[in-house]
Amino acid sequence: MILPLLTWSWALPLFDTQLPPSFALIFIGVLGAIIGSFLNVVIHRVPVGESIVFPNSRCPGCSAAIGWYDNIPILSYLVLRGQCRSCKTGIAIRYPAVELLTAVLYVAVTWRDGLTLALPFDLIFVSALVALIFIDAEHMLLPNAITYPGVVFALVARLVIPLATGAPHFDDLEPLTRGMLHGMPLWTASLIGAVLGALIGGGSLWLMGWTWEKLRGIEAMGLGDVKMMFMVGAYVGWRLTILTIFLSVLSGSLIGIALMARQGRRNMQMLLPFGVFLGIGAIAGLLVGSQIVEWYAGQFR
Repeated sequence: MILPLLTWSWALPLFDTQLPPSFALIFIGVLGAIIGSFLNVVIHRVPVGESIVFPNSRCPGCSAAIGWYDNIPILSYLVLRGQCRSCKTGIAIRYPAVELLTAVLYVAVTWRDGLTLALPFDLIFVSALVALIFIDAEHMLLPNAITYPGVVFALVARLVIPLATGAPHFDDLEPLTRGMLHGMPLWTASLIGAVLGALIGGGSLWLMGWTWEKLRGIEAMGLGDVKMMFMVGAYVGWRLTILTIFLSVLSGSLIGIALMARQGRRNMQMLLPFGVFLGIGAIAGLLVGSQIVEWYAGQFR
């Protein structure tokens, strides 16, 4: 009885099927920019243990309260020319960048999913990844306050979406239900797939870090990365988890090589915020991962 109340037609009457698709995409883009503004608060406050609710936003230079008219995503930054209205302290470019990136990702995910029950779950997942990417880039930290609830959220999504829609929304469900979990209820297979994805994601990173530490005596993988991949693996499943790790290692290696070349010296112990690459890989996997996996598998048929 509750599940029909979760459909888009009930929750968002604006998304009438008679309206042009561009209207929904514009609405979602604006929503993404607003959520991006909130994510900036999360990125700034969570790593230092501050509340994301109180106090209201203030300028770090003069402590002047920031009015609502100076908090309009992207536009306020342009109008203020990247400066505080009161003291002219520069506003970090990260703020409009997060807002714009979140808006673009919301549109991309909506374009992929359509106005389905799975869409809000995918948008929340992408929002968490954006926050983790920027926090790790700035602090080399992946907070438990995001990753632990993220694992629970992933399990809830893996249960609710198959139960409500009866469709294998997640990339790993069709292979699982055609193979080892044939004949099993879709929601049960989805939860088993979530556990399998989490173990492959978090477990493989933990094993790589443990092995490197034993061989070289140097910590190579923080537990934050492991917890992040438990979250990612539980949500996207084992196939896209493997792709995420591959894309992350590839992009991280290329960036590391580029940085060493720029510095003109070889440094195999260079510290990189690997969560940034994991987040980018997970978003890419969510958006186009299924197509990449199918293309790769097709090369062996």
